[in-house]
Amino acid sequence: MLDHIFISVSDVERSISFYTAALAPLGITKRVDYDGKDGPPGHPDLKGFGANGRIFFWLRQGSADSRAAHVGFVANSQSEVDAAYATAMAAGATDNGAPGARLYYDPRYYAANVLDLDGYSLEFVYKSWQH
Repeated sequence: MLDHIFISVSDVERSISFYTAALAPLGITKRVDYDGKDGPPGHPDLKGFGANGRIFFWLRQGSADSRAAHVGFVANSQSEVDAAYATAMAAGATDNGAPGARLYYDPRYYAANVLDLDGYSLEFVYKSWQH
């Protein structure tokens, strides 16, 4: 199961308008803006969409490139995050953030980050408030 995904878009305001309309029939109507300065250095500003108390689809300003994605996968516990990270590393992933709390998001946000064999950003994440 996916937790969240970021995609880069060439015109964020135009894309917000498009996705606001296109996702509404699916019940994805919640909108949130995240200021990148609240995250780690270099974190982008994000425009989020979601439903049922979750924001899971995010837009960021940038070069539109189908390869430019960050994919977050839901874990059911901190130990699942740890296991997924260890397994990915053993399979050839590159470390992009060891397992631990991501305090810049929320003290209950526990995650690990890797780059897959092609350099795509993957995150294994446990958010206790969603379980």
